Amino acid sequence: MNFDLLFKKAKEAGIEDIQVYYARDTEFEVEVFKGSIEKYQISDSSKLGAKGIYKGKMGTVSTEVINEEVFDFLVESIVASAKVIDSQDEVFIYEGDENYPEVLGLYNEELFKVEAKKKIEDTKELEKIVLAQDDRMKMVQAFYGEGTTTVLIQNSKGLKLEKVVNSAVFGVYAIASDGKDQRTAYEFIFTNDYNDFNFMELATGAAKKSCALLGAEPCDSGEYEILLSGGASNSLLHPYVSMFSADAVQKDVSLLKGKIGETIANELITIVDDPFKAKSPKSGSFDNEGVATQYKELVSKGKLTGFMHNLKTAKKDGIKSTGNGSNSGVAPSNFYILPEDLKYDDAVKSMKKGIIITDLAGTHAGANAISGDFSLQASGFLVENGEVVRPVALITVAGNYLEMLSEVTGVCDDVEFNFGFIGSPSLRIKKLMVSGK
Repeated sequence: MNFDLLFKKAKEAGIEDIQVYYARDTEFEVEVFKGSIEKYQISDSSKLGAKGIYKGKMGTVSTEVINEEVFDFLVESIVASAKVIDSQDEVFIYEGDENYPEVLGLYNEELFKVEAKKKIEDTKELEKIVLAQDDRMKMVQAFYGEGTTTVLIQNSKGLKLEKVVNSAVFGVYAIASDGKDQRTAYEFIFTNDYNDFNFMELATGAAKKSCALLGAEPCDSGEYEILLSGGASNSLLHPYVSMFSADAVQKDVSLLKGKIGETIANELITIVDDPFKAKSPKSGSFDNEGVATQYKELVSKGKLTGFMHNLKTAKKDGIKSTGNGSNSGVAPSNFYILPEDLKYDDAVKSMKKGIIITDLAGTHAGANAISGDFSLQASGFLVENGEVVRPVALITVAGNYLEMLSEVTGVCDDVEFNFGFIGSPSLRIKKLMVSGK
């Protein structure tokens, strides 16, 4: 869409500079239950956000109606919005960077050459494969989803950036039961290459996870060595990502304020924000403000090296934005703990008295991003002298996230990402307090 007319109208209304952010999302979703299609949905949505400087204040507006007929409304709304702003912060429209990195693999045209009929049949087949893994598999819901996002950022200073990304996911929700106990598991593969989907891997993973936990009971309370699986570790990391936001630091709600250069974790821990990760819809050469992205180690071998910035926070600190501007403030791209060489099986064998935690519940409420404390319901497996003894559930694991990172004694080579594209390998931890029976 051509926004030159909008820019012209904005200038005539006294708006000094203006920028638009346009995004279009197309999605296709299928869910299968008991061999039948339970959900079939195709959607196409667009949104337009505009911001402009009027008499030294930044006015903003957004709309889902996108055509030239709304340009007058957009201009009037920006002016009206700016008039009620009382902030004294300096505002500006970013002119852009000299160079933007080339990011490969954001869009794979081959994904859409696979017919919808095959994707539906594969979803049905995935359900069958999971159920066939074990007689105790009682209920499975298989799903497939794919989407394409087109983004355009353009402003009156001559900046014009565009990107197109696509992605797809196959996954299953599985329930196992032995007649006395019932356990659930969730498994998925996220990519934009249809050839990456391994249905047997998905099926065996979901069946093994759910069946292995049948008969789980609490263990004795006490301190245990912990092996936090990749899935459990990324769910625990998720609520603490905000610690690394310069916005949280400047608002004095981050434990990491004033700690740049200090050791905050074991030297085995390196945490990165990676906008160049292949086959991820969160990757790209620019952020939502039009700033060039960059790979960054926020924690390097245990030492805090810096924070994620958008234009506003960077200006306050007198530095350049790190390319983490989002429509809501500061946000990561692909945020994860780098893997090391330790094998998962070797980590288990090294434990004398420990617990493998495979699932954590309630991180939205039980993990405090400001204090770093957490107390969460968990499930997994009791380990004695390097051998898995039995499954455990209805236990609570508690600690402080930064203290836990300092107690890491091993980092595995098995990075796992969640739907928020927060990732972690399995982490062996010296000790955590566990409440059981």
